[in-house]
Amino acid sequence: MCDDQSKCTYPNDFSKSFKITLMQGTSNSSIIYKATLVASVGGLLFGYDTAVISGAIGFMRTYYHLSDLMTGWVASCALLGCIIGAMYSGALSDRIGRKKVLMLSGLLFTISSVGTSLAPNLWIFVVFRIIGGMGIGIASMLSPMYISEMAPAAIRGRLISIFQLGIVTGILVIYFVNAYIAGIHDESWNVSTGWRWMFGSGIIPSIIFILLLLTVPESPRWLAGQKRETEALVILETINDSVTAQWELDSIRESLKDERPFSFSTLKEPKLKRALVIGIFLAIFSQITGINAIMYYAPEIFKSTGVGSDSAFMQTVLVGIINVAFTFVAINYVDTWGRKKLLLLGISGMAICLFIVGFAFFNEQKGYLILIAILGYIACFAMSLGPLAFVVIAEIFPTKARATAMSVATFFLWSAVFLVSQTFPVLIGTIGNAYTFWLYMGIAVIALLFIWRVVPETKGKSLEEIENSL
Repeated sequence: MCDDQSKCTYPNDFSKSFKITLMQGTSNSSIIYKATLVASVGGLLFGYDTAVISGAIGFMRTYYHLSDLMTGWVASCALLGCIIGAMYSGALSDRIGRKKVLMLSGLLFTISSVGTSLAPNLWIFVVFRIIGGMGIGIASMLSPMYISEMAPAAIRGRLISIFQLGIVTGILVIYFVNAYIAGIHDESWNVSTGWRWMFGSGIIPSIIFILLLLTVPESPRWLAGQKRETEALVILETINDSVTAQWELDSIRESLKDERPFSFSTLKEPKLKRALVIGIFLAIFSQITGINAIMYYAPEIFKSTGVGSDSAFMQTVLVGIINVAFTFVAINYVDTWGRKKLLLLGISGMAICLFIVGFAFFNEQKGYLILIAILGYIACFAMSLGPLAFVVIAEIFPTKARATAMSVATFFLWSAVFLVSQTFPVLIGTIGNAYTFWLYMGIAVIALLFIWRVVPETKGKSLEEIENSL
């Protein structure tokens, strides 16, 4: 950063200069959006592969005669792979580049889709689900990081939120695919064969992702960190005007001037502790407020209200549609209202809706109250914690530490997903539906207080400016 303002020749208001550049209608913005959309296909695979289990788990439970505990294990075993992928993808991407590791995630998705559809027994199925989970873990960490390292400050929140749009689109697509496959034949065919088709359908988007990655550039911040500054500047100049590109490269160079090799011990430094605490707790809260309990088990939840299998699948599709629709709220307002305001608004709504779901189950109410409350919860999540947890986590870490620190935060995210997915069937079987959803409501209230007191506003700031403020 330039300390002597009299000698600065680059724009002082970084985000404002980007707004001017984009408002001028240059063709550079198309490059930014192309890279964002390609990276967001990783989010689509993330959502697709994560939610495919929601349509298959009921049939697999019958096919393999699964207990509550084993049902939770089969639904959540992929999350072990997610944890592994999240742990190692940061260091690997620092070594060989963001693009190559994202391509690796696409390859893992492909292998998993083939293996789970053809698995001769439950344990072979579990192995291939874990392999697919590794791909999810990589994409969940690297896709938003890649977008954050490519995006101008003025629209970075919007672009990272498009990654979440990819996730919820993947969830919606697989809901339709599951519903279609489940309707091809009768219940017995679904139990014996239909669930295999559900998993095998992931081959097509996985291959598309790999091919699309060949068309986008490497992260300029990674290139700068590898001392390939000429290549980094070329990419920055395709995104911005030449003056702003040079200013941004100088900012990146300044943030990288500490020549000490980075290691996990560096995360203990005071300047990184606050960012790491925020990242870890946001990652955990985004999951233990119950979202994946609903996404994984939506058909089973709706069946428990007394509706039939077909109706439960269609209500699950409605959940996916609401998820996509309200993600656009975050995309439209995250860079104007700010991250913190949207988070507080959305989590407040989530807590209210979770209370209503628990109240409805407690009073054994049937009909549409539970559906309406769950849709309200999904809407509030989709406009707040869903996309904005990834936005904030991708913004708050300095360039040199970003990959490793995001790996740590994403590791906790997937550990929380594993905990929720593994325990939800057990909670339902022990304390019941009502108290399970009230438990998630209590956690949402705690998350609300944490965000109100601890999480900073980051809208409109460059990554380097956020680093300095933290």
